Amino acid sequence: MSQVAQIVLRGLIVGLLVLAPALLLPDISQEAAQGITLLALVAAIVVSTEYAAAYPGLIEFRDAKPYNRIRFCLLASIVLCVTILQRDLLLPPEARSLISTVAYTLATTMDFAFSPVRLLVVALPGDLPTAHLALVMAAASLSYILSIVGLVCFLGLLLGGYWPRRNMTLNVWVNLPNFDPTKGHDVVHRLERDGHVNIVLGIILPFSLPVLLHISALLVQPMTLQAPLTFVWGVSLWAFIPASLIMRGVAMYRVAQMIRAQRRRIAEEEESLPLPARSAYS
Repeated sequence: MSQVAQIVLRGLIVGLLVLAPALLLPDISQEAAQGITLLALVAAIVVSTEYAAAYPGLIEFRDAKPYNRIRFCLLASIVLCVTILQRDLLLPPEARSLISTVAYTLATTMDFAFSPVRLLVVALPGDLPTAHLALVMAAASLSYILSIVGLVCFLGLLLGGYWPRRNMTLNVWVNLPNFDPTKGHDVVHRLERDGHVNIVLGIILPFSLPVLLHISALLVQPMTLQAPLTFVWGVSLWAFIPASLIMRGVAMYRVAQMIRAQRRRIAEEEESLPLPARSAYS
């Protein structure tokens, strides 16, 4: 019963996170509210099903806590902070929260040449109101700093030996369901290569996504991030996806090191075993 309660609780928490911006922001249309409710229900069912299954198919590192908890807390903090920042627009300046003050202060700090925040603002259409561009810069700066803080916390747990613990049994094939061990040559080399690729992608995505956004505006309708829900989820995913890729790459590289250490341990134990006595016929 305890395991069932944990599975249901995970699904409810994820569903509430999807619903949170629509619940906190005013003036959400009925059609948007219905769509968000459906997405929240689907997300809750998928998460509950993945954690209830013996072998998951989508969620990685399911049994390697607190990896997914850190990622969820990072996404939740970004989404809630950006939502509060969007909601504060309806309040007078003296009634705004501390998050707005911190976000606009960070915006002035992150406003320098070739910063990912400035590249995101430059990729938006130039005819947007100045207040909206300032809001996007403030939200992007706050989200980017939160993603860096989340990465630092994860690396601190990794270096401190808290994840993965020495007494933790880490099943690679359960925690990496999308990783096919039959392809390629050595599993360790493939894990290290995929880890490096994820880290590099996570580093360059904040700089390349605004460029892709600017190029796509030439073919389709440009994204303005003026709709409240689009603004919240667009800025949040812009900051969360690169951080999540870096965390995934670091975790895969750490798993490769664990497999390499296990192989070395087995080889040393085999070398320490005494050789069997040789008979006259051998």
